[in-house]
Amino acid sequence: MTTADPAAEAAPAERGTDYARLSRAVRRAGLMDRHAGDYTWRIAVTVFLLAAGWAAFVLTGNSWWQLAVAVFLAVIFTQLGFLGHDAGHRQICASRRRSYILGLLLGNLGIGLSFGWWVDKHNRHHANPNTEGADPDVMLRALAMTAGQVAASRGLSRAVFRCQAFLFFPMLLGEAFSVHAASIRAVSRRHRLAEAVLLALHFAAYLTVVFLVLSPVKAIVFILVQQGLFGVYLGASFAPNHKGMPILSEHDEQDFLRRQVLTSRNISGNWFTDVALGGLNYQIEHHLFPSMPRPNLRRSQPLIREFCRQHGLPYTQASLVGSYAQALRYLHAIGAQASS
Repeated sequence: MTTADPAAEAAPAERGTDYARLSRAVRRAGLMDRHAGDYTWRIAVTVFLLAAGWAAFVLTGNSWWQLAVAVFLAVIFTQLGFLGHDAGHRQICASRRRSYILGLLLGNLGIGLSFGWWVDKHNRHHANPNTEGADPDVMLRALAMTAGQVAASRGLSRAVFRCQAFLFFPMLLGEAFSVHAASIRAVSRRHRLAEAVLLALHFAAYLTVVFLVLSPVKAIVFILVQQGLFGVYLGASFAPNHKGMPILSEHDEQDFLRRQVLTSRNISGNWFTDVALGGLNYQIEHHLFPSMPRPNLRRSQPLIREFCRQHGLPYTQASLVGSYAQALRYLHAIGAQASS
């Protein structure tokens, strides 16, 4: 019986870029394998809770107790958004068509968000994280992420930038309304029939049920609370990932591995954090391997963290509260330039 030469076995793994070597290690560990069963129960439980929430809404009737239902549905809408995020990255199934159909059902029909518009925007973010002139999450109107944005601002915008650290979380109350409006604009421009029909069905069903069950005043308050908290939860889940991390210039020439790691921040925690943030707390792992299924992100962390250590890359991780503090300090520092 002969034994394999360890050097010969290791040799292929040494070829290629740093990212190529990491990618081979990740694939050998089975970390890119999909988990159909895991996602089946995740989707089933979330859809069941969505149905239960609307059933509770109908049974509760014209009552101010509906505000409790609004809070519950805000949470479930966000969880549906996380599943739509996973579908957009083809974490759930390999087929592009099946992923698109699932995304339409979860996004357009489920929460009133254009899946096609969001995928296009999010893919540009992944390709150019925290990059001036390229990342749509940096090129915001409501927030200044760079000194250049502050310098170019005038009037009301400049006043908002000056206070943006204090206004950040209140602004998130309007996030859901903002993505709904962006979705409608995108669908009307692109003339995608399936997206338009499902988006229209969502809004028609949502508004019909709400105004049939509740009086006009209670209906408006319910919508403001449910959509407002949906926006806060959604925005607060994405905010810790990159805000306060280095902003790269449009002409930055760092390779893919370093670009993704340097601009991303993980959130420490446990299984509850994983559920509450939809796996976005493993932002470094997710940005390096966007199609890695959510159940594998925690398992991949030790391997990727050690790889970063060996290659001298900063593996940034903070608590949820600590990440918000870092993000707000950054927004305050940038906004302070509007006072000068």
